[in-house]
Amino acid sequence: MTALPKASLYPRPGLLFKAKGIRKTRAFFVGDLGIVIERWSQPNGYRQVLAISLPLVASMGSLTLMQFTDRMFLANYSVEAIAAALPAGIASFTLLSFFMGVANYTNTFVAQYVGAQKFSRVGAALWQGIYFSFFSAGLLALFLFISDELFALIGHSPRIRALEVIYFDILILGAGLAVVGSTLACFYTGRGKTWTVMLVHMAGAAVNIPLDYCLINGLGPFPELGIAGAAIATVIAYAFIVFILGLLVFSPANRTEFATWRNRAFDLDLFRRLMRYGLPSGVQFFLEMFGFTFFIQMLGRIGDVELAVSNIVLSIETLSFLPMVGFHISAATLVGQAIGRGRPEEGVYSTASALHITAAYMMIMAAIFVFFPEPLLDLFKSSRVDPAEYERIMELGVILMRFIALYSFFDALNLVYSGAIKGAGDTRFIMWTIAALSLGVMIVPVYLAVEVMGRGLYTAWTLATFYVCLLGLAFLWRYRQGKWKEMRVIEGPSALSAGEGGPKGRKPAADF
Repeated sequence: MTALPKASLYPRPGLLFKAKGIRKTRAFFVGDLGIVIERWSQPNGYRQVLAISLPLVASMGSLTLMQFTDRMFLANYSVEAIAAALPAGIASFTLLSFFMGVANYTNTFVAQYVGAQKFSRVGAALWQGIYFSFFSAGLLALFLFISDELFALIGHSPRIRALEVIYFDILILGAGLAVVGSTLACFYTGRGKTWTVMLVHMAGAAVNIPLDYCLINGLGPFPELGIAGAAIATVIAYAFIVFILGLLVFSPANRTEFATWRNRAFDLDLFRRLMRYGLPSGVQFFLEMFGFTFFIQMLGRIGDVELAVSNIVLSIETLSFLPMVGFHISAATLVGQAIGRGRPEEGVYSTASALHITAAYMMIMAAIFVFFPEPLLDLFKSSRVDPAEYERIMELGVILMRFIALYSFFDALNLVYSGAIKGAGDTRFIMWTIAALSLGVMIVPVYLAVEVMGRGLYTAWTLATFYVCLLGLAFLWRYRQGKWKEMRVIEGPSALSAGEGGPKGRKPAADF
């Protein structure tokens, strides 16, 4: 791959300032268009970033659609069900997040081995993630025995708490499947082959959504299980995704090219490196989710209506946030591959391309949230809700949607820059930043505001908005320092040359 020309990084002054008046304005837009076209066709430009990211966006979109329809069905089922679903779902995902954060770091190892063209090491890295996933499944299932105490501690009303426990217990029993599925998906995302992940997740959504509706409401031969039915449908979808990914990852072609079966032995050195870089990533993910979970639970202390409307608004917010996680993974993958090749400047270019696209999308979604909030909120309207209560939910929801619009751009900075430095191995900075900001800006201030000062919904959401903005700025600052360019999670070039693997420059014969 050739070095990137300087002209691809900066606008050309001759095009921008060659005339006055109309000619100057015309030259400005021509210059901008020329830069966009040039970045589109360059390696690590818009086209390559989109080729990797769009399938991941569709993949995350399918998972988002699963969550969105799940909560929409529950909102139409009862106010109590939707009020319980997000706290319980977030609580289960918070516990899951640590293990998933560690397992997902397999993506960086795969990306850097692919960049170094040591394809047989991909299978070895994948198996270390699989072993960790099996261990995770057993530990997560143990939380079943303390769920009653956990939700009693949170202190929601008894009718909400009973539903929270039911939903949580089912999800936590199946949480190990989510960790295994995430690890197997890293085999494709780390290589930049994301279409397979998209198709598998879309198939999972196709299983989940109709099953979700049938098990919640009781349709045909299915019993009416309410919130329990929603959780069961989610676990079945996870199991289906793991089954399909397993068949593909261990296909004969992948066993040959990437040693996905031959290198299944436990590799202590490689496992230690996965833990060294993956554990901070897991802690970071856990702390981020814990701060968010704490925020949700504190809203429940304000009141059931405030909790329900926040759950609805945050469910809508996933329409903007979760699809863009595809660009977060893309940034990590392209930077990881650039580091593996020993050419971090290519990672700089891909990160800028990813940021341009992500920021543009976030701004469009922010405009929709500000100018058209009512149609989105109406999707969660239930015929069983009292009209006066629904009017209150709509009034609060419109204002909360403006908070989301305000921090959307900073979410773009957070997603892209954290993904970029994570792809190089800078996981400790991310962990300590999340720890400091979640504790100092989210958890302690929200607790003091709600419990000590008796402040309401808008104060809590203001603090949450400030937290998201600071995250984006912190990762921007770290990225611009450039320390990530000198990092590497895999063995050095001399160790790779002496180790097993195909000859440098060999490419896989097939992708599945």
